[in-house]
Amino acid sequence: MAAPLAVNSAASLWGPYKDIWQTVVNAIWKRQPEAIHLLDQILKKHKPDFISLFRNPPKNAQQHEKIQKASTEGVAIQGQQGTRLLPEQLIREAFILSDLFDIGELAAVELLLAGEHQQPHFPGLTRGLVAVLLYWDGKRCIANSLRALVQSRRGKTWTLELSPELVSMTTRFTDELMEQGLTQKILTLVSHIDLNNEFEKLQRERGLGSEKHRKEVSDLIKECRLSLAESLFVWTCQSPLSKDDTLILISYLEKVTVEADGSLDSVNLSLLMALLYCFDVSFLEQGTEDQEDLMHQLPLLTERQYIATIHTRLQESQPWKLPGLQATVRLAWALALRGISQLSDVTALAEFTEADEAMAELAIADNVFLFLTESVVGSENFYQEEFYIRKIHNLVTDFLALMPMKVKQLRNRADEDARMIHMSVQMGNEPPISLRRDLEHLMLLIAELYRKDPFNLELALEYWCPSEPLQSSTIMGSYLGVAHQRPPQRQVVLSKFVRQMGDLLPPTIYIPYLKMLWGLASGPQCAHYCFSLLKVNGSSHAENIQGAGGSPVSWEHFFHSLMLYHEHLRKDLPSADSVQYRHLPLRGITQKEQDGLIAFLQLTTTIVKWSENARLALCEHPQWTPVVVILGLLQCSIPPILKAELLETLTAFGKSPEIAASLWQSLEYTQILQTVRTPGQRQAIGIEVELNEIESRCEEYPLTRAFCRLISTLVESSFPSNLGAGLRPPGFDPYLQFLRDSVFLRFRTRAYRRAAEKWEVAEVVLEVFYKLLRDYEPQLDDFVDQYVELQGEEIIAYKPPGFNLMYHLLNESPMLELSLSLLEEGVKQLNTYAPFPGKKHLEKAVQYCLALLNLTLQKETLFMDLLRESHLSLIVTPLEQLLQGINPRTKKADHVVNIARYLYHGNSNPELAFESAKILCCISCNSNIQIKLVGDFTHDQSINQKLMAGFVECLDNEDAEEIISPEEELELEKKQARIHHETRIHILNLLITSLECSPPNLALYLLGYELKKPVSTTNLQDPVLQLVSEMIQICNLSSSLFEGGNGEMKSEKGVLGCPRTCLHAILNILEKGTETRNGPVAVQESPHLAELCYQLIYQLCACSDTSGPTMRYLRTSQDFLFTQLQHLPFSIKEHEISTLNQMSWLMKTAAIELRVTSLNRQRSHTQRLLHLLLDDMPVKSYLADGEGGMEDESRSVSGFLHFDTACKVRRKILSILDSIDFSQEIPEPLQLDFFDRAQIEQVIANCEHKNARGQVICNVKYLHRVLVAEVNALQGMAAIGQRPLLMEEINTILQYVVERNKLLQCLHAKRHALESWRQLVEIILTACPQDLIQTEDRQLIIRDLLQDVHDKILDDDAAQELMPVVAGAVFTLTAHLSQSVRTEQKQPLAVPLPGHSQYVLMLDGSFSASPGSEGLSLGFASIGDSSLHIILKKLLDFILKTGGGFQRVRTHLYGSLLYYLQIAQRPDEPDTLEAAKTTMWERLTAPEDAFSKLQRENVAIIESYGAALMEVVCRDACDGHEIGRMLALALLDRIVSVDKQQQWLLYLSNSGYLKVLVDSLADDDLTLQSLLTPQPPLLKALYTYESKMAFLTRVAKSQQGALELLRSGVIVRLAQCQVYDMRPEIDHQGMFGMRDPPVFIPAPVERYRQILLPALQLCQVILTSSMAQHLQAAGQVLQFLISHSDTIQAILRCQNVSAGSLQELALLTGIISKAALPGVLGELDIDTSEGTQMELQGHIGRFQICANVMEYCQSLMLHCAPTFQHTICLFTPSLSESTNRDGPRQDTQTPVVPYWRLPGLGIIVFLLKQSANDFFSYYDSHRQSVNKLQNVEQLPPDEIKELCQSVMPAGVDKISTAQKYVLARRRLVKLINNRAKLLSLCSYIIETCLFILWRHLEYYLLHCTPADSQDSLLSSRSSFKSRRLQDSFSSEPNLDFRSGLNRVSQHDIDQLQLEATNSFGESLQKKLLDIEGLYSKVRSRYTFIQALVRRIRGLLRISRT
Repeated sequence: MAAPLAVNSAASLWGPYKDIWQTVVNAIWKRQPEAIHLLDQILKKHKPDFISLFRNPPKNAQQHEKIQKASTEGVAIQGQQGTRLLPEQLIREAFILSDLFDIGELAAVELLLAGEHQQPHFPGLTRGLVAVLLYWDGKRCIANSLRALVQSRRGKTWTLELSPELVSMTTRFTDELMEQGLTQKILTLVSHIDLNNEFEKLQRERGLGSEKHRKEVSDLIKECRLSLAESLFVWTCQSPLSKDDTLILISYLEKVTVEADGSLDSVNLSLLMALLYCFDVSFLEQGTEDQEDLMHQLPLLTERQYIATIHTRLQESQPWKLPGLQATVRLAWALALRGISQLSDVTALAEFTEADEAMAELAIADNVFLFLTESVVGSENFYQEEFYIRKIHNLVTDFLALMPMKVKQLRNRADEDARMIHMSVQMGNEPPISLRRDLEHLMLLIAELYRKDPFNLELALEYWCPSEPLQSSTIMGSYLGVAHQRPPQRQVVLSKFVRQMGDLLPPTIYIPYLKMLWGLASGPQCAHYCFSLLKVNGSSHAENIQGAGGSPVSWEHFFHSLMLYHEHLRKDLPSADSVQYRHLPLRGITQKEQDGLIAFLQLTTTIVKWSENARLALCEHPQWTPVVVILGLLQCSIPPILKAELLETLTAFGKSPEIAASLWQSLEYTQILQTVRTPGQRQAIGIEVELNEIESRCEEYPLTRAFCRLISTLVESSFPSNLGAGLRPPGFDPYLQFLRDSVFLRFRTRAYRRAAEKWEVAEVVLEVFYKLLRDYEPQLDDFVDQYVELQGEEIIAYKPPGFNLMYHLLNESPMLELSLSLLEEGVKQLNTYAPFPGKKHLEKAVQYCLALLNLTLQKETLFMDLLRESHLSLIVTPLEQLLQGINPRTKKADHVVNIARYLYHGNSNPELAFESAKILCCISCNSNIQIKLVGDFTHDQSINQKLMAGFVECLDNEDAEEIISPEEELELEKKQARIHHETRIHILNLLITSLECSPPNLALYLLGYELKKPVSTTNLQDPVLQLVSEMIQICNLSSSLFEGGNGEMKSEKGVLGCPRTCLHAILNILEKGTETRNGPVAVQESPHLAELCYQLIYQLCACSDTSGPTMRYLRTSQDFLFTQLQHLPFSIKEHEISTLNQMSWLMKTAAIELRVTSLNRQRSHTQRLLHLLLDDMPVKSYLADGEGGMEDESRSVSGFLHFDTACKVRRKILSILDSIDFSQEIPEPLQLDFFDRAQIEQVIANCEHKNARGQVICNVKYLHRVLVAEVNALQGMAAIGQRPLLMEEINTILQYVVERNKLLQCLHAKRHALESWRQLVEIILTACPQDLIQTEDRQLIIRDLLQDVHDKILDDDAAQELMPVVAGAVFTLTAHLSQSVRTEQKQPLAVPLPGHSQYVLMLDGSFSASPGSEGLSLGFASIGDSSLHIILKKLLDFILKTGGGFQRVRTHLYGSLLYYLQIAQRPDEPDTLEAAKTTMWERLTAPEDAFSKLQRENVAIIESYGAALMEVVCRDACDGHEIGRMLALALLDRIVSVDKQQQWLLYLSNSGYLKVLVDSLADDDLTLQSLLTPQPPLLKALYTYESKMAFLTRVAKSQQGALELLRSGVIVRLAQCQVYDMRPEIDHQGMFGMRDPPVFIPAPVERYRQILLPALQLCQVILTSSMAQHLQAAGQVLQFLISHSDTIQAILRCQNVSAGSLQELALLTGIISKAALPGVLGELDIDTSEGTQMELQGHIGRFQICANVMEYCQSLMLHCAPTFQHTICLFTPSLSESTNRDGPRQDTQTPVVPYWRLPGLGIIVFLLKQSANDFFSYYDSHRQSVNKLQNVEQLPPDEIKELCQSVMPAGVDKISTAQKYVLARRRLVKLINNRAKLLSLCSYIIETCLFILWRHLEYYLLHCTPADSQDSLLSSRSSFKSRRLQDSFSSEPNLDFRSGLNRVSQHDIDQLQLEATNSFGESLQKKLLDIEGLYSKVRSRYTFIQALVRRIRGLLRISRT
């Protein structure tokens, strides 16, 4: 062969067929429009598979050879490169498989490989066994697809309401198949595929595994046959078969036989129905519009040949294997002929249509009705298909309507026979044997046919012709149509049949007739008609027919007879002493009479059950009194079977609560169950005796079961609390005791003739327990002994039955033990997978057991709480602990394991799995139990495997379906689907709760994590089993391929690979549909389930233990997040809450993923997700045919201001935001007529509780109970009359509460979604590497997000509850926008341009002269100003929207606004100390730069909001939450600083807010004082105080502001504050401050400084700004200083040098120098040399102080001395200080001048030298930093790291290089600017020192008269002058200027001159001039130093001369 053989890894006998079936399901059943096109393609491609139906590829020598060599040469695999070697073992298995199914060798290999691949889905099976399943599954898929395709055809019986296009396609396709001989193929296959043969073949080759595998294989084979047969059936329903096909079908049916029980099996039943539908002409009577077309299609009407052939064929005398079957077909044919003959133009067919009578006669002769009853209606599948029932119904009604003569003939024959029997009895002979019973069989057929009505069709209504129109609308049936038109002819005939048959009934058909009525009375309307019939029959006009008693079929007759029996039997009752009820030889009731009674009782039961009117009418009838009579008969001696029927009838009556209440009393009175023992009575009576003595002996228990059913019904209808009061302790206890002790506890030990009855007994009694417990709510009263009076003594009343049951189930009672053992037995039985008698009842009993455990678990907490509070001496144990107990049979603690094993049967018994999952979910909350459970579950390997498989199977279930509106009654399939779904929900809840327990827990076990090792070491993998031949541990290499003789696969360690776990199942649920355009199927079809799945995955990713393995697995094996996020946003309006939660969990998971991949530097992963979320270009869609993700085209593109919108799509992150609807409809408020609204609101509030998700919602059930109790408590007639209205109003309230709950949940979901969205956005902006998003895009993205989120929240309908989250998001976004803009501005040029500031700002005309600088852009250029303005306006709108409340929301918004306003601030520039070339004038006239422009516009926008905005911000600044106040103050600070018009300042002062702020300082004083204690309370007050002072300082910076502040008396306020006087003592251990490690709460000293410094700063600023009012300001400041003089002195005298103390000094000296108050001078004894090497701040502090002191000296000299001659000398003319300091340092400086004397000029000279030296060192370090800044990229990594660490102490290694450069630059700019500040201070100190030195030298050397010269005039002048000074300023007496001045002697002056010349030498002068050259040129008064140096030099020279 040319083409090499290639293996299809999906197995050509399975994979493609599976796809076909899936597509058919999607197109036909799920009605997905897009599946139609796909179906068309698939059908074209696979047409041969349908034509050759089930044909396998034949064996082939060439393939055989190829496979033989595959172990050495390998085989090619489709879609993979190269070849693959196959293990020997696999090849051997392939040959066995090939022989077994007679398929090609290649196909066998494919099946095995597919089996291997699918093995994880079939734990415990080998690949061979899986291959067998796949082979048959492939066949099943083809058969099912065929059936579905045929079912969707256009035809005469039904329509599936599919699109015409699809119907045409399937009709066309199936027609082609039929032409190719489909009927023949189907019938051949059905007869060839035989379950037993197939099993034998498989058995021979060991192709069958465990029981489960056998059951699965047999189910598949059965389903294949049934689907094939049903394909033919649905075909004939829609369109008839051709003549040949009909004959083939008849030939097939000739050979059919019945099953062992005499019924037809499902396949043959289906084929029989197919043939019956071929002969169907009844549809023509319905007169549909397309009748003509249908008539032309029908060969019965059009082909003479057809009729002739079939007729001949059916007339053949050859008997079939089943004569009854032949009779049925003949009857159908006869009726078809009769039907045809009634149509108009069929004269041509007369010869055949005449023969219909004869044909019918043949059929009747063969007992057709008996066969139909036993074999057709009796078949177990009959009631599962609606159209079978309709067909047989038509057959019977056609016979009755179309052949009335035949029916009459049957009746006559029956009358005749009855007479003969009567005569022979009279004569004493045996009745003749040969009598026919056709009429009887017909009646029994009717009885059987209508008795069950699973589809609620009420077909039996056709037999009732309403003689009077029905009064009540409820009974008006679907059939009865409009008011009262004439019923159709057919109905008239049928009802006549029912009535006439009852007339003059011969005794032989009395019972069949009653049974027929029983069948026809099934259904609410039928029952009503039947009731009327029986009523009419007995009434007077009927009496003349039947003589005295009326008709024997009437109520009158029946109840009359019952009363006679009762009278008669009562006389037989032996007296109480004689032996009790040994069944005496009955004179009473013969067998025949008993049968008749039973039949009538059954009829009564049915009527009473269905029709409430009948129930009440019969009960209230004065003559008949049925309940009394029945109870009377029950006390008589009659057979148990009759008693059982009587009890059943009572049960039916008990359905009405009104009757039930009196029934309880009657039961108690008649002592059916003996509850009172009379003292003299020797022997028990009642039902207990019957059970123990009669029923047990007969081994049949009808009476007990009937009694349990009666109690079950009564318990539900009405529950008497004081039953039996007056005769015994009241209560239900005796009944419960009987049911528990006699019935339930002993049911296993009794003998049963019919095995199934054992389980029936268990089921009925457990049902009663279930109902009692279900309706029990523990109340406080139950736990208090209630006493009642009985015959004069006090006795304790019985507790409610629910209480007793709870007590028994919360102890190791026999009842609990039996229930648990029942569960064990149930699971054992189910594990056999074999049918056994009573299986259904066992399952139901088990279900009730599980439900009881469930109810107990739900109620035990409340029960035990109440028990604890009460004083009852009962001991109970929580059920979850009892379930941990030891099982007495297995001696293991395996109760919970037994419960969990029901999950393994989730497919076959969904209810049991559901209850089991619920129990596990309940007990999983406790982590101790978890650890134990994990041990129990994993203890035994095979059980472990089964349990895991059970959980996975339940999650994998394909049929599960979420039913959203459970209002309507669901059909069985839907119910099952819903139960499957709920089971999955419980399992997920179990996993979610378990994950919260500490490991090991159930969730980790079920999800496949490590239990023995640390969880984080888990390695999750796809569930794949390696292809290793050793895997199937073959023991003996015989021909046995599927070594699974008994199916137990040997699973040693490693053999199983990695089993499929719940995690795989969950991912599978979420993955389905992700490859299509619609996204995950679960999101649409089972939203709640999907929500829990996403939540679980989030939990796994968020929990530290599981996070690593989970995220690795999701990322590598599944690519989970990318595929899921692609489909966001999910928007499904109907499931809004679930959808929002799904998206929330998914976004949270994505946020974690982005964070983790960023940290681990997995850039490609991060980038891929970011692109998916942020791109606004359409992603190349994952769909082949190019229908891309352009659904959003229609969106408005207002968001994109200046973009070409042609190819843009909405960013995913924005469309997710769009999908969250901010508006929320609020339910209408309650309108109540009866209840008081306020009280109802209160009750609703009381019923609120937190649900599992932490939302507060109202408990509707509890509320309902409260309201109903309220209504029941009402007394009086009026209340009873209004009860329906009250109930209706309760309903309204409940509906309102449900709406309200939904609203709360919806808001919660929206908040959750928004929170998650915000989290995702924050992670994208903060955690992801910055360089993955271009800065420009980043800004655009932030802009879009900000605008969108604002638009949504500013909408009028937006819910206020969402504001906080939105505000948080806005804050983050604005912060990032601001940061992004600011980092973008910090990109320096690589080469500094000569003479330019190195940081050129573009768009800024004054600087951008150079051509090389075009590359730079302003930070916000990419966004554009207009966008920024929009953002600002929206922010301000948002602030105003919050109104008065929501201060916390505004806090976020103020933060956002502050960040926003930062954008317009000029960035920090490094001070490079280079001269700008521009002159001052050029700068003034330069065009406005972008920053100023933006700032100006911002201010304009803010102003435009006017007083409304000011009011809000100012109010927040003055009161409210601390953080809110701080941020409001900060915002005011910022606005006031840029508000040139000073509008805000005016508003603040005019509206009094400024005064309020200033006055609040007095309140702060007290709180601040408390902050200085060693252990302070919260520091909040300190921070708000600092904010307030900062704001006031800001206000003070403008002249106007300073004035306003002085006016509001701020300094006076500060002077009054006492906190400034509380300066703490400084501890000298921490002398140099920096030694101690920093702590969060600062030390008291630090806190004190934080309080003092702002006050000093404020004073300083006010002094600086208030030029006009300087004196007033200075006076007030002085006042402040004086009022806190102690503190001031302490600071000035402080010897401690730390950064803080220097800061204090600096500020204080600054204030003093500004106020220029010489009076304080004496305090100034400051030693500047003691600075330790502190950080930058310290240096600046020191220099600042120096500068301040120097400035102070200078201003004193300037202000106080008008001329040179009168200079005030502040320093003595001694320079010893400077020389001394330059010499060797001594630790303790002994001043040359005593301290009270003035300091010498030496200090000045020393300062001068020191500053000059410092200047150069700082200058060098400044230059170095500038160079580094220009070449950051070239710096060594260590240095970069060091620079970064000072900005960001931790985590430097984790950030990207680009970010490191940004941080390093930031640090360098700081260093440069710091050095620049120091240089400016140095230069200022030098200038000031030079000036002071010059003035002093000038005075001393030129103008001073030494003390020893006698110029009295001068001295008097100077003394006068100094006296004045002293008087005006000095507060200290010892500060006498003269004392210093007058001692200046001539010697001093000479000395001064000498030292000055030495100190002020050449080197110092040169240094000073250099400094001027380097620095002053740029910054200061140029040539000032030069001039002073020149003058000083001159002075010294002059004096020398």
